[in-house]
Amino acid sequence: TGKRKPCITYGLRGLAAFEVSVQCCEQDLHSGVIGGTIHEALTDLVYLMASLKAPSGKILIEGIMDDVLPVTPQEEALYENIDFDVDAFKEEVRVTNHGNKIIQTDKVSLLMARWRFPSLTLHGIQGAFSGEGVKTVVPCKVTGKFSIRTVPDMDLDKIQRLVKEHLEKEFAKLGSPNKMTSEYKGGGKWWLSDIKHPNYEAAAKAIKKVFGVTPDYNREGGSIPIAQMLEYATKMNVMLLPVGACDDMAHSQNEKYNRTNLVNAIKVLGLYINELKGVRGPKPSRCRCDPLSEEDLKIPGSFVRGFGCKCLI
Repeated sequence: TGKRKPCITYGLRGLAAFEVSVQCCEQDLHSGVIGGTIHEALTDLVYLMASLKAPSGKILIEGIMDDVLPVTPQEEALYENIDFDVDAFKEEVRVTNHGNKIIQTDKVSLLMARWRFPSLTLHGIQGAFSGEGVKTVVPCKVTGKFSIRTVPDMDLDKIQRLVKEHLEKEFAKLGSPNKMTSEYKGGGKWWLSDIKHPNYEAAAKAIKKVFGVTPDYNREGGSIPIAQMLEYATKMNVMLLPVGACDDMAHSQNEKYNRTNLVNAIKVLGLYINELKGVRGPKPSRCRCDPLSEEDLKIPGSFVRGFGCKCLI
């Protein structure tokens, strides 16, 4: 979250990636010779991409927010105490020399927008000219790429349906003769764990011994599908121990990693494992187990479901 205080991560957003394509002809054409005579694919695509979200960041796909869990007073209280500075965040995301504004202006709403509410991002357009200079071409086919970061209790199958319906409805408004197709390109489910579990208590004790402070509990806006997969497969509590810093610029230019964080992470991991030896009692976050019969257990792969309920361990 910041650079001054360690944290423990108990939730991640999921991901649903999409492509939408529009084709108007068989090959690229000369805009001087042909321009003004055909329904250009890129014009249609830009309209469709713009229909997905508002400049405010609001997702414009009907029904997309219906399954998002409401914020509880207990949850909001967690955000109030997190060590986070809005002005420092603007420095970290490099907007200070480019308008110096972000959508949210207070800490709590900004963190919730990053962590516990969905977002939609337009990533790029394939097939259109993107080099330096001018190329006066009418592209025959263009493909827009975008994704949605999902949160509890959004369902991937429902999201795919809503996106498809939205694009078809908006394309119909154009009255275009062009061919439009959309495709779900994959993704992963959101993950949310239980910070009151002994697993988190062990980690907090280990962090306090190394850093001298109690860690913040946070969620992250990125997606790590293996966290949810592990919790589902084992029916056990899963926790993330962050090692990086908020200014590491993940996926960007000059991505870095502080050696100090690496050294401290090694210390925390050892102490965390030592703390775990004192944990007694039920281990799972919550029982999500469907009882397995003797016949079920004979099916290859049944071990992935943990040989039945582990709440008895």
